Amino acid sequence: MPRPADASVAHQRSRGGAALRYAVARGATRLVDLHQSAPMRILFPDPGPGEPPLAALVNTAGGLAGGDSVSVEVTLDPGAHAVVSTPAAEKIYRSLGPETVIEARLTVSAGATLEWLPQETILFDGARLARRLEVDVAPGATLLLAEMLVFGRHARGEALHTGSLVDSWRVWRGGKMLWADGLALGDGMRAQLDDPFGFAGAEACATLLVVDDAPLTEARDAMRAAGAAATLPRPGLLLLRWLGDAGAVRDGLGHAIRALRAQLLGAAPVLPRVWTC
Repeated sequence: MPRPADASVAHQRSRGGAALRYAVARGATRLVDLHQSAPMRILFPDPGPGEPPLAALVNTAGGLAGGDSVSVEVTLDPGAHAVVSTPAAEKIYRSLGPETVIEARLTVSAGATLEWLPQETILFDGARLARRLEVDVAPGATLLLAEMLVFGRHARGEALHTGSLVDSWRVWRGGKMLWADGLALGDGMRAQLDDPFGFAGAEACATLLVVDDAPLTEARDAMRAAGAAATLPRPGLLLLRWLGDAGAVRDGLGHAIRALRAQLLGAAPVLPRVWTC
């Protein structure tokens, strides 16, 4: 029987996630636990010579719409070292009302090193995103964490005028809060994005955090010399920010990742292989 024209339609939504845990076994970092639920999948590209294991988070739906929700959990046992990235930008589509929810929980045990380096998240005009990042870093552990937001599909001439964004970060160190950050855009977001004392018309923004027990003054000075806004808000915490043209922000973030990997981790000054896809 035909559905009445005015009947409400419940749109199918994605509810999925992924979880993985790395541990040191037989002298190397190895994957010891894995869970994935559509639309999230985890691929494991071959890392470069001498590089730690690489996990690529893949959204098989190609993007997220209003009402979709995904959660990601990454755990590194003591002494493990791994890189978690994405093979492409995450797209947040225009919403018909509900929010898109993304939650990530990262746990880095003593002596472990986690590089959380996803590619950018693109907010389509009308997107509604609520994103929460919770990180627990043990004393003696190292964290390199980067995130980038793009406000609209600028390659297609689209700017962000409507929608909403709530982006919350909480980083804990030894049971104490080390860093808390939040960004909220809603009604009148275009005015906020254009405000010369706000985003000043920027197409994108990016944040990079380093948590490490080693002194970070030299790393901060090197990043400042390269043009990044770099500060040491607290001992053991390096904060970098970018704001501006999407291409320039991505280039600046990529340069900083390469430089910090070499300077702080003794790794090759390269981006994860999936960034070149």
